[in-house]
Amino acid sequence: MTSIISTTTASLLALSLLGCSSPQIENSDPTAVQLDNVHQHIKVLASDEFGGRGPLTAGETLTINYLAQQYKALGLIGADAGRFLQPVTMAKLTPDQNMTLNIGELKFKSGRDFTVRTQQLKSKVSLNNSELIFVGYGINAPEYQWNDYADIDVKGKTLVMLVNDPGFSTQNDQLFTGNAMTYYGRWTYKYEEAARQGAAAVLIVHETVPAAYPWSVVESSNTGSKYTLIDDDNNSSQLPMMGWLHIDATEQVFKAAGLNYRQLKQQALSPDFKAQSLKLMANVTLNNEITHAKSHNVLAQLTGSEFPDEYIIISAHWDHFGTKQTATGPKIYNGAIDNATGSAATVEIARILSQLHQIKPFKRSIVFANFTAEETGLIGSQLFAEGGVIATNKMVALLNIDGMNALDGVDYILQYGKGLSEMENYLAQAAAKQQRMVKMDPRPQNGLFFRSDHFSLAKQGVPSLLFMSLGDTDPEYITHRYHKEADDYSPLWSLGGVKQDIELIVDIATKLANNNDWPKWLADSDFKKRRQQDRR
Repeated sequence: MTSIISTTTASLLALSLLGCSSPQIENSDPTAVQLDNVHQHIKVLASDEFGGRGPLTAGETLTINYLAQQYKALGLIGADAGRFLQPVTMAKLTPDQNMTLNIGELKFKSGRDFTVRTQQLKSKVSLNNSELIFVGYGINAPEYQWNDYADIDVKGKTLVMLVNDPGFSTQNDQLFTGNAMTYYGRWTYKYEEAARQGAAAVLIVHETVPAAYPWSVVESSNTGSKYTLIDDDNNSSQLPMMGWLHIDATEQVFKAAGLNYRQLKQQALSPDFKAQSLKLMANVTLNNEITHAKSHNVLAQLTGSEFPDEYIIISAHWDHFGTKQTATGPKIYNGAIDNATGSAATVEIARILSQLHQIKPFKRSIVFANFTAEETGLIGSQLFAEGGVIATNKMVALLNIDGMNALDGVDYILQYGKGLSEMENYLAQAAAKQQRMVKMDPRPQNGLFFRSDHFSLAKQGVPSLLFMSLGDTDPEYITHRYHKEADDYSPLWSLGGVKQDIELIVDIATKLANNNDWPKWLADSDFKKRRQQDRR
């Protein structure tokens, strides 16, 4: 494994130039938030020298060594058997886009009309006369008395299904959770369930409103290289083909089948809906270039005095989109808000908690985790959630930061998800101490609770909170800077919102690290079942 001190000469030089000295205290109270520290960390992590912090680039080497050195300077230990860097071995799959999807007499072009990819480690995956089945929303949810797979065998078939879930489509609060997306509405679930059902492929019908993003996002996200973890069977249990179908192409397919897409879509809103064969065959061949590579999570630890094997996790992903070569030259995606702010905050929180730990040791351990490859599929957190470093039944809770309010403080804190776990009580109590109200996610239909690293842990039963401010306090951010080249650091940021949230997270972490509470899931879900099984 790469040691924290075994980096390249170039890395050491860059780190020294960018400022890797121990944090400076400008306030007489060492447990107070030091905004000069936070500014410096963001400035370094979001600098052009770090090249947009792309995994598997020179920017990764600079980033992980910078973070590890900061934790080491604070007196923390590496959380992976004493090491700060946890290896994350991944496969990089690059699909050849020179392919055509043939459905009956129809021919569709990759990128324009459809996308398909795979996480199976195969150089070629094909559909050969695979029957198309329309399965409504592709949901099997016993707690909602809903099963789109009832009374049909889909083994080896290509499934066409709708995006999101019936609650959003009807805006009926009595159906699923109404406007707020459930996990059943996420494309990740739809692929997972189809694999469990034995399907050969899934084509999710793209419509901008229920998807919450335009076709251009689907195209850009699914036609380039993707990363995946590798299991013992080269991911053969995963869905062979994961795809999307443009709405225009979809309507052509249903018309060729002699069916009305809009009419069937309406019928799919009923729990009595029955999956229906389109009596058409799909043919396509996906060729992949496969390479293997190793990235790293950064893990640091304060060890508890009484219950060292019970852990509070504080996390943020360190990666962004790196540098892209274009016709006009290289474009660096520095990701200052997303998520240099979060990574900077974990270091400052670690500094404050290490000071408090020196005054009076915490009963439980606290781990600071900076995950890799969040932007390409929550990969670093997924590996961490597999329990190779810390078993998930030893994780009390997780506090995850993914984009902070770098502007002035506000009188509220955003809550993602409602009635999910007792962690929401901790959030409300800490916010009240700051005289802030809890404000529900203003865009619950986007399903943000299911789209950041904490979700990898939630799926394994660990109650989690997401701290995210991507545009709520800065309306221009989403339109002009989010996932764009313009997400750059500004020395003019007041960081008032960062200060508020760091103090709030320190409050929650301190409580959990000193009590005997194991927060519970409230809503019936697979997360709750997993926790109950683990805590027996």
